[in-house]
Amino acid sequence: MMNHVTIQCADLNASIKFYEEVVGLKIMGDLRGKNPKDIVFMAKNEGETTVELIDSPEAPFKGEGISIGFACDDVEGYREKLAADGLNPTPIIQPNPHVKFFFVKDPDGMNVQFI
Repeated sequence: MMNHVTIQCADLNASIKFYEEVVGLKIMGDLRGKNPKDIVFMAKNEGETTVELIDSPEAPFKGEGISIGFACDDVEGYREKLAADGLNPTPIIQPNPHVKFFFVKDPDGMNVQFI
């Protein structure tokens, strides 16, 4: 089982807000002020794979070559909401009749997929 995915963040608070408000994650572990760098672990539910956000304004993730995906009940409706919120989602991609998805960028340029 995968434990976590790490993202080096230019602005930890902006990333926390994105993953709370856009993705629907909650803080599961908060190590701010306990290490040389502030770290926050986020997931939808306790015991699930987490997104580890590390405050790294000196070396944030550059957004190339990787994406993380999250399940979404209403791809079209959620894409419309995020477009209205100004997040510039990609067009919906449907590689076969059973799969639909789109991407938005997090504050550091990580491709976040909703499928």
